[in-house]
Amino acid sequence: MTWRQVLLLSCLSAAVLLSMLQEGTGASVGTKQAAGEETQQDVKQKIFMRESDASNFLKRRGKRSSKSREEVNAENRQKLRADELRREYHEEQRNEFKNFVEEQNDEQEERIREAVEQWRQWHYDGLYPSYLYNRHHI
Repeated sequence: MTWRQVLLLSCLSAAVLLSMLQEGTGASVGTKQAAGEETQQDVKQKIFMRESDASNFLKRRGKRSSKSREEVNAENRQKLRADELRREYHEEQRNEFKNFVEEQNDEQEERIREAVEQWRQWHYDGLYPSYLYNRHHI
């Protein structure tokens, strides 16, 4: 078979498969209008509340009314907890960075020490004692 025949056959099979799937979903769900009305009612129930509930809510707490002691305490506890978590996080980050810097400094010092030691061994002519014994004490 040539590539044109393969392409034609795959397109035809895809079209048949899609038409079968569309008919199957249409039969299982039902009409689109009935489904749309049901979802609109569900959305309205989720968004809007009854008038009595709304008036009770507005009566209970006006725009300018002060918060109750329980509300103030709950908000303060939430703020304190958030501050504590933030402080712990930053402390942990600071400690990790400190450890990282210390490791980097230790590695750098070790590399420098090895390089100096290699330089001394390379330039040592054997006539004088090593550098450690030839230091001038001030």
